[in-house]
Amino acid sequence: MEIQEAIKVIRALADGVHPETREVLKEDPVCRNPQVVMALNRALAALVTQEQRELKKPASAGQYWSRAEDKQVCEELRKGMSFDEIAATHNRSVPSIIVRLVKLGKIAPDKSGLLFPPQVA
Repeated sequence: MEIQEAIKVIRALADGVHPETREVLKEDPVCRNPQVVMALNRALAALVTQEQRELKKPASAGQYWSRAEDKQVCEELRKGMSFDEIAATHNRSVPSIIVRLVKLGKIAPDKSGLLFPPQVA
């Protein structure tokens, strides 16, 4: 079931109506219990938040990195581009850019968690 479908079903139940027929539920069904209605509304809010998060995801999120893209990211870092600029160029998130650059050995976290270029020996 897709998130949109789940949102419709839960919203209907929280509103006290049958999700398919749109008929008002009788007073005795469990879905009309105040605690259940509150739980349904919490679940609905969580699903809406998840849906919004997925809509904001960069287009390349979750895709494999090519060697050409690795090379380009390294070159952009060398040129002084910010993580935000690099991420926008590649349709990826800033954390994914940082993780990739760490994996490629171009930046390294220090003990405080800040990122620095590796020390040249």
